[in-house]
Amino acid sequence: MANADGSPRPDEGERADAPAERPAEAEAEAEAEADVDAGTGSAAGEFGRQFAAAAEKSGLGALARDEKLSGRDLLTAVGGVRGILEALLPGLVFLIVYSGLTSFAGQDPQAALVPALAASVGLAVVFTVARLVTKGQPTQAIAGLIGVLASAALALWSGDARDNYVIGFYTNAAYALALTVSLFVGWPAIGLIVGFLMGDGVAWKQDKRKYRAAQFLTLVWIGLFVARLAVQVPFYLVDNVEALGATRLLMGVPLYALVLVFSWLVVRAIYPSSARSAE
Repeated sequence: MANADGSPRPDEGERADAPAERPAEAEAEAEAEADVDAGTGSAAGEFGRQFAAAAEKSGLGALARDEKLSGRDLLTAVGGVRGILEALLPGLVFLIVYSGLTSFAGQDPQAALVPALAASVGLAVVFTVARLVTKGQPTQAIAGLIGVLASAALALWSGDARDNYVIGFYTNAAYALALTVSLFVGWPAIGLIVGFLMGDGVAWKQDKRKYRAAQFLTLVWIGLFVARLAVQVPFYLVDNVEALGATRLLMGVPLYALVLVFSWLVVRAIYPSSARSAE
């Protein structure tokens, strides 16, 4: 419609100009969406690199790409000789000192607790200092020392030797829970670790064989943590410190190494050597 003088109404002029502006607006919106997609892709790529780097430091990361599994490879995966000693000896010394004082020296359990804990903590401190002096990687020793100190503090606070093992229960339960959640949400954690280690990213999720293997391996690792709890918690409940300590040692590094080997066999089966070479 026009005014009486034939000039267009203001709203008609605005509508006439609008189509000319739309291509420019659409182009700007497209550029903005492209920037968002690029940022998202960059963030995803960075996450993938960080996750792969973290996975490399895991025990499975030390084995996953190996064509053949040697004793040296397995030893490296579980932390090397020093790492094994740091993991086992503080607990072993605690068990030996505590059992010796209560069973052979006839000391009261509470009286035997302090020297047993002192020996365990002292050995953990020695390992940590040795790492620092030799300029080795102190992370494992420091983590072990923190664990030993926290467990010792809890046992001293309660006056019960059994409580030296309680933190381990919570740790195993937390791992089992996290892995179980990863299964329920459809992203098996072991699949994520192996996928990034093998350069597969998350593509394995679209491959039924790899996805089922990821589910299976995640269940195997859940089984490891649940088995520890199933065996050790009853000993805690009946106040059998010696059996609890012994099973904690046996189901620690040895069982962990066994599950690592089994996991490597499965990974090797689903990622043939030709595929790994191509990657």
